[in-house]
Amino acid sequence: MKLLLLLALVALAQCRVSRVPLRKEKSLRQTLQEHGLLEQYLQQHPYNPAAKYFPTLLSAEPLQNYMNNEYYGTISIGTPGQTFTVMFDTGSSNLWVPSVYCSSQACSNHNLFNPADSSTFISTNDSVSISYGTGSMTGVLGYDTVTVADIQVTNQIFGLTETEPGDFFYYCPFDGILGLAFPSISSAGATPVFDNMMTEGLVAEDLFSVYLSNDEQSGSFVLFGGIDSSYTTNGIAWIPLSAETYWQITMDSVYIGGQPVACTQGCQAIVDTGTSLLVVPNSILGTLLASLGANSNGQISCSAVSSLPDLVYYLNGNAFPVPPSAYVIESEGQCALGLEGMDVPTESGELWILGDVFIRQYYVIFNRANNMVGLSPLS
Repeated sequence: MKLLLLLALVALAQCRVSRVPLRKEKSLRQTLQEHGLLEQYLQQHPYNPAAKYFPTLLSAEPLQNYMNNEYYGTISIGTPGQTFTVMFDTGSSNLWVPSVYCSSQACSNHNLFNPADSSTFISTNDSVSISYGTGSMTGVLGYDTVTVADIQVTNQIFGLTETEPGDFFYYCPFDGILGLAFPSISSAGATPVFDNMMTEGLVAEDLFSVYLSNDEQSGSFVLFGGIDSSYTTNGIAWIPLSAETYWQITMDSVYIGGQPVACTQGCQAIVDTGTSLLVVPNSILGTLLASLGANSNGQISCSAVSSLPDLVYYLNGNAFPVPPSAYVIESEGQCALGLEGMDVPTESGELWILGDVFIRQYYVIFNRANNMVGLSPLS
């Protein structure tokens, strides 16, 4: 009996609740603006946000536009650990970082993984290729120890880039991506990091939670294996997943000023930390912009912001408002709505993306044990 108790205590000690601090840094958009390259870049790199969610549009699983994203955390790979800044992306499933095999310009100003410097690295002959709305990466797959906060995931498969064509990633302030979506959408069938955390019993619960602060420098985090009760004092509303691919849920409707304006027959929505804005079908974008008093480019008078109504998403019978202070983005004295349109294949129906503009209003729990998303209002 004592031996069984000892073994149980050891197993419990291995299960962790681990917090990874996220920091807000200068966005890609800001960097390009400072270099006078933004307008030229946008002309040369048109993209469709829907490409991330509909693999049939491209040959491989794409990742989202990181133009405005600003939340990044630090992990290490190998023994001894080599440090990388990554985006924790609930809209993709692969882990990849730049490597010494890469000769692209984008790899010249980022941290590079060197397999020769890690005693635990295991090479493979398998390749990985991921397409983006604005470029692509190719590379090889390898296995090594990945450390996230104080969690060590052994034999984690990840991508080591060989090419990152174009200048997109050159200007990105992060090194790589750590995908937190489901294995079903992982390129090359690579097992996601969080799936290995669960399989190896490294987390106390099969869930992780996200808090995105409005603070310019600190406060944001991803919590693996637990829920911070200090962020759930307003209760948690649970919404079941409608697909185990992305963190996809069914949305009831969208209201502005107490009136239904879209999704009146129900539609699909994806909660995605890897998308900065609120993404809506192009067929509806014009109606939303007009309802909020913006022009066709989404620009609006900054003086009008205080009188704008909430944008309200109804999910599983509950209202989740996003106030104008959240969905209006001010930059250099100009204001614009944080809405972005995308083309959705007709057979796929309406699809909305609840990006960081939405997530900043809620403490979000991504529950793999019950395949649900939990939302707790932060105000």
